[in-house]
Amino acid sequence: MNRRTLIGAVAAIAALPLLNRVVGAQTSPKTKNVVFVHGLFADGSCWSKVIARLQEKGVNCTSVQNPLTSLHEASEAARRAIAAQPGPTVLVGHSFSGMIVTDVGVNPKVTALVYVAARAPDAGEDYTALAKSYPTPPATAGIVFNDDWGQLSEKAFLHDFAGDLPREEARVLYAVQQPFKKSLTTEKTTNAAWRTKPSFYAVSTQDRTINPDLERFMAKRMGAKTIEIEASHLALISHPDAITNLILEALAV
Repeated sequence: MNRRTLIGAVAAIAALPLLNRVVGAQTSPKTKNVVFVHGLFADGSCWSKVIARLQEKGVNCTSVQNPLTSLHEASEAARRAIAAQPGPTVLVGHSFSGMIVTDVGVNPKVTALVYVAARAPDAGEDYTALAKSYPTPPATAGIVFNDDWGQLSEKAFLHDFAGDLPREEARVLYAVQQPFKKSLTTEKTTNAAWRTKPSFYAVSTQDRTINPDLERFMAKRMGAKTIEIEASHLALISHPDAITNLILEALAV
């Protein structure tokens, strides 16, 4: 080894600790808190697999058991959870709860928004009318109402909502689904937090509950960092690693 090569090697070795610190700084989350909100036909436990992975990385996680009674009451539950966080927070929503993320995400404490196969309307937009611009997903036909309260039939839940999960796991999730009030689906958001906050979106390409092309449209409109997952509506359960990685990106903003 000549003198010039030796000097170069020594310099490279000396630079390694600095390089490692830089890489660590780039990959370490700036935000340490995540608040999750769930959608229709589910409860807060649907985030369990993602929560376990984030907790392993030292992230503080809170999953809201939001009432499926009205957008106002569900949003208030999310606001209380955000207020209880010890610092800046990433807000994550699945399915219907994208409405909550969109409305509540303007909170100054929220640093980024993550949508998982979720609704993402504009302020005051009629989401139902927007959804009708696309072919109706099969799960819609499986909603059964008892007076003003609706939930998915077992057949629709297993095939159209959780189609890529093992049947045994899907049947347990079916048993804990929460009924929703019919009027909930017609309400509109006041805010569109994605217009001012960094946004991330996971499209489920095999979704039979929200049309995947509608998901793509909403993600593109908000300018979100978008990933596509070959998954049912429940990518957060069938592909928790992919969803966890997307949230980690949001935490690094």
